[in-house]
Amino acid sequence: MINSLQDHIKLNNGVEMPGFGLGVYKAEEGQEVVNAVRTAIDHGYRLIDTASFYGNESGVGEGLREASVKRDEIFVTTKVWNDEQGYDETLKAFEQSLNRLSLDYLDLYLVHWPVTGKFRETWRAMERLYDEGVIKAIGVSNFHVHHLEDLMVAANVKPTVNQIEYHPHLTQKEMKGYCEQENIQLEAWSPMKRGRLFEDTTIKEIADKYNKTPAQVILRWDIQTNIITIPKSVNPDRIKSNADIFDFELTDEEIYSITALNQNERTGPNPDTFV
Repeated sequence: MINSLQDHIKLNNGVEMPGFGLGVYKAEEGQEVVNAVRTAIDHGYRLIDTASFYGNESGVGEGLREASVKRDEIFVTTKVWNDEQGYDETLKAFEQSLNRLSLDYLDLYLVHWPVTGKFRETWRAMERLYDEGVIKAIGVSNFHVHHLEDLMVAANVKPTVNQIEYHPHLTQKEMKGYCEQENIQLEAWSPMKRGRLFEDTTIKEIADKYNKTPAQVILRWDIQTNIITIPKSVNPDRIKSNADIFDFELTDEEIYSITALNQNERTGPNPDTFV
């Protein structure tokens, strides 16, 4: 478990990844995302997560350049989108993302969704880029267990990360157990279910006990259950508030009660039917 914004989790290839970061999905390209990235880094965040699909990689790159921290202290993730998948297509998409970000290398590159008939070739291209040293770690996003099993039949490099929708209403027990067994790090997108958990009685009662917000309780639950989490926000106060989770600790009973809220309910698409 991480104990500060600067703490890292060691991935299965030895690379160390910050356990808490900023997601920039739906952050507008231009000054909005630039300010969000700069605010987060200046406040101590060391993980920034974007994707080609978000359309804001250039702004993320500008925010990184304007921040007060050296590049090698920041962990940058982006993702290859569905219509960019395939071997040659992925090599091209990677170069375009790197150019938009104005970076020499990526810390983590993810397959955004498991496109049927393409994600193995996409992975083969990513393995090449990993072998060439322009990516420190490669992983996947929105993969079910059967997708991971299919991928690893032909893979030479095991995914380091699987970034999935994960929150108290979608705890993905099977996936969590599988990834723990295979030493694949889980990372949560939409950790607060787009704000729909803030009125939950259990979470509110725990928040009141610690004089914290429901968001802070959920994010604390993430890190105490060994999930890397990347709450998204462009609001400076919320970016700071989201990270204010290292001065309290949930009890085992509270962890259990939050986990027991699971409803297997998604806010985003099911990877089996999305592509």
